[in-house]
Amino acid sequence: MSKRDPLLVIGTPAAKVDGLTKSTGQEIFADDIALPQMLYGKMLGATVPHARIRSIDVSRAEALPGVKAIITGIEMPIKYGILPVSEDEYPLEIDRVRFVGDPVAAVAAIDEATAEEAVRLIEVDYEELPGAFDIEEGLEPVDAEHRIHDYGLRDNVHKQVHLHFGDVDDAMESATSVHEGVYFYSGTNHLAMEEHSAVAQYGADGRLTIWSSTQTPHYVHKAMAKVLSMPASRIRIVATPNGGGFGGKSDPFPHEFCAARLSIVSGRPVKITLTREEVFYMHRGRHPVLMWLRSGHDASGAITALDFKSYVDGGSYGSYGVASTYYTGALQTVTYKVPNYRFRGVRVFTNKPACGPKRGHGTPQPRFALEIHLDKIAEKLGLDPVAMRRSMLVDEYTMTANHMRITSCGLDECLEKIATASDFANLRGNLPYGKGIGVAVGSYMSGAGLPIYWNKMPHTSVDLKVDRGGGVCAKCMEIDIGQGSNSVLAMTVAEVLGLEPGDIQLVVSDTDTTPIDLGSYSSRVTFMMGNAAKEAAEKIREMLLAAAAEKLEVQATDLVLRHHRVEHRETGEGISFADTVPLAEAMFGQLSSTGSYTPPRLSGPYKGSGVGPSPAYSYSAAAVLVDVDPETGVVTPERVWMAHDVGRAVNPVLVEGQVEGGVYMALGEILMEEQVFRKGLHKIPSMLDYKSPTFLEMPPVETFIVESIDGEGPFGAKEVGQGPLLPMPPAVANAIYDAVGVRIDELPITPEKVVAALTDLEQGGPGRVGPEEVPDIDWGEALDVDPVWYDQAAEDWIPATRRRESD
Repeated sequence: MSKRDPLLVIGTPAAKVDGLTKSTGQEIFADDIALPQMLYGKMLGATVPHARIRSIDVSRAEALPGVKAIITGIEMPIKYGILPVSEDEYPLEIDRVRFVGDPVAAVAAIDEATAEEAVRLIEVDYEELPGAFDIEEGLEPVDAEHRIHDYGLRDNVHKQVHLHFGDVDDAMESATSVHEGVYFYSGTNHLAMEEHSAVAQYGADGRLTIWSSTQTPHYVHKAMAKVLSMPASRIRIVATPNGGGFGGKSDPFPHEFCAARLSIVSGRPVKITLTREEVFYMHRGRHPVLMWLRSGHDASGAITALDFKSYVDGGSYGSYGVASTYYTGALQTVTYKVPNYRFRGVRVFTNKPACGPKRGHGTPQPRFALEIHLDKIAEKLGLDPVAMRRSMLVDEYTMTANHMRITSCGLDECLEKIATASDFANLRGNLPYGKGIGVAVGSYMSGAGLPIYWNKMPHTSVDLKVDRGGGVCAKCMEIDIGQGSNSVLAMTVAEVLGLEPGDIQLVVSDTDTTPIDLGSYSSRVTFMMGNAAKEAAEKIREMLLAAAAEKLEVQATDLVLRHHRVEHRETGEGISFADTVPLAEAMFGQLSSTGSYTPPRLSGPYKGSGVGPSPAYSYSAAAVLVDVDPETGVVTPERVWMAHDVGRAVNPVLVEGQVEGGVYMALGEILMEEQVFRKGLHKIPSMLDYKSPTFLEMPPVETFIVESIDGEGPFGAKEVGQGPLLPMPPAVANAIYDAVGVRIDELPITPEKVVAALTDLEQGGPGRVGPEEVPDIDWGEALDVDPVWYDQAAEDWIPATRRRESD
């Protein structure tokens, strides 16, 4: 007898296992069965930033021992894109490359080393084309044949917006003071610790399964079916737990399609994991944005009009770019009252990695500009920056000029808490030279009001099943990317059913076995999944209460679920949860339910109004104490006070963790992080050279959880994943000014810039580093939209023109 344990022993008659005929009594071992060996894939990226592909020669790679499959763009000739309006990518480019690293071929081999060698053996003949590498070059006229894409408004302009609410020009003329400024926010990478990775397996049954570190399994599923021309029912996407996402895993990516196609071609599982350098080139990170704004104010500092322009460097592909462009203008009105508003935005294609959504998606850039701008105005008007902000905050349950619906708003309490805790009023302007304190606020969505592709179906659903032993299983396609959404799902169900979170079994992130969730993006999961889970649990609760009421001979309304029991709310008499379940099953059949959530219709009466509306907005306020070394220009944040209006904290520990995570990520963008290119070539595509803060640079953070209890959130909850980042960059910039009297109106704020501003100040200049002007372009005719107001008598939102007519 062998020392190895056999897989099985053949009985009678003789059997056939994986093509091997064995006699009676013969043992079958693993060595006898030919299991499909997993292959490892690598992609070949373009070596030039903009070129036509003349030819691709894979013959040398095909001849390399260990290579099992090679594919080029012709294998998948269908374009995709996360937004239906900009489906402009092939998994492997066919006729043109648009950035260094643009994938053109992929290899599957027996190991990574062989795959890497095979990729190096592929020969690509390019015809280089002129490129555009920044906003100014992206706006220049270009021949049709040299355009980066053959769609868009003109030249390399991808998207242009011109919206006008109210009468900005008239309000500016009548304003007590008018102020103008120009700002720049650099592009940054998400820098998730885990690189992108996918494993694909095409089975003998013709079904394709992909395990991927994605934030959006539903959208990957949809794109995969389109690109591979396969029925969606034959494709399964399993989103694995992510080692960080921050928006960087929200797109469908070439490596996912390539792994799938290589598996189909080879008949084996294929794994592709991007290197850190490849992650930098796949990117989809923060858009670099150049901004200009002019604001009109009355004597109290209140805003009477705001005019805002954004110039967005989109990189090589559309990605979320249309939405990103609108986001640079949409949420300027949800913190302060802005009765008249004009927004002009333009996104250009450039020959660099495509930008996309990063924590805060399109909103940190304009918030940086607006909050520094307001600090400058407060100083000119002799006003306290906190008092000025508090005097013009939006009111709860109102509508903004650009048709954003405000529900709960705890921003005033946020400002009060950080101002008191930091002693802002006494410290500002009174600290020793080199020490300074700054303040800023921000706001973000609790999920987008519309799905990426418009439809009337739910954004999230949760299925619950209760077994006869009292076990509860919750199923949802939500994906935990480190923000704790699994905990929120378990806690929500447990709260309604009177159980503990550990009692809830979860099945998540699988397009085959779980109901729809659109993904972990836009800070949507707690609000939307939470509402769906709450609804599903409440349906189960009603069945349990009815069964227990019959058993106890009381009214169901007299009973509550708590502490693993169904009991009378006053006497405490009752039965256990586990004993109630069989009674309910006997009464209703299998105990299962589905809860779904679809946001109310929130978009306004104009094109583009689908970007920005949300069921609820979170609010944040930050105060930051910094030390600035005037000799070296080194800025050291010493302490942060952050207050965040989360509606209700479902899990206070996770809320604090998200706040601190937002502070940390913001500090990287403020002080050191920047995507830097030289003619399309990334200068620092590694974590050795691309600097980000460590725990040594992380200052103490005092977090204040503000609970405004939103009327539409689950238990009153709102978002926390992205909002706390927004006030940090301007708060630090404002603190630097308080410390040494110089303005750095662009990010990152490096020591070199601080020293340059101090030198300028010493030489009689304004003591400022930042852009001086913005390009002058033809914005076209404005889309004029009436702002809105609330008619108490009619209990409805009314366009301003109707108010004037009624007056």
